[in-house]
This record gives sequence, C-alpha cells and structure tokens, in this order.
Amino acid sequence: MKQEINQPIEEIWNFFSSPKNLNELTPKDMNFKILSGRSNDFFAGKIISYSVNPFKYYNLKWVTEITHIEKNKFFIDEQRFGPYKMWHHEHHFKKNKDNTTTIYDKVIYKLPFGIFGVIAHKLFIKKRLIEIFQFRNRRIKQLFTDFI
Repeated sequence: MKQEINQPIEEIWNFFSSPKNLNELTPKDMNFKILSGRSNDFFAGKIISYSVNPFKYYNLKWVTEITHIEKNKFFIDEQRFGPYKMWHHEHHFKKNKDNTTTIYDKVIYKLPFGIFGVIAHKLFIKKRLIEIFQFRNRRIKQLFTDFI
C-alpha cells in the first residue's frame, strides 16, 4: 500500500517509530493491546508483544521484532511468534520535494496449515488484511490532516 501525506518526513517518522502509536492504526474491533515493548525507544532488536482479535471471538498473542531501521527511511518488523508461518513487514518513508512524505508498506507472509491455510486465506484472511490496511490508511490521513 502506498500513501502520500502532506507532512514532513520527520513528523511521520516520529509517529511511526513510537510503538505506542500502533493502537491508533488498528481497527478498534480488534481489541489491540501492547503487552510489552510499549516504550518510545526504537531500535533494531526491539521485541513487541501484542494481544489482538483479528476475527470475532479469536484472541491471539503476537510477538514481533524490529529487525532493521534507517531513520526517516524505513524499518522492518518480523513475526517471532504468532498466527503466521512467516510475517515480514517493511515500512518505507520517502521525503518528497514539496515537503510531503510518501509512505509505502510491503508485507510478505505465509500461512500455516498447508491447504487449509490456503483455503482460509481465500475465504477470509486476505480480505481481513486488506480491511486492516485500508483502515490504517484512512486513519493516517485523519491523524495527519488534523496537524495542518
């Protein structure tokens, strides 16, 4: 997903590099809670643990690690424990000439359970992930439009 925001990259980076802001970017019906790693320190190797309900009545624990960071450019989080067989999420930030910022997300994931995971993906997982990122994009627009 790609999104341009009418804010300087430093403002956008400061928001995204603070784990406590994750709750702002997650649909409320997911009951997202940071269990550990909430502090504002942000570094490669940081572990963040969550509790989340991606689907009604399905609560799960998810642990991610910030594996790479280049300030004002990108960071990567990867799942260490959770619902996916593999989760790799790249957050890229590009400073534009007009002092706006382009945010670009790249997510690579694999589901467990073989053919059952493939079926679940087709039936509801892919749709839910798209909904979550669409919510996130709308919320980013709301948050940063209010700053203007």
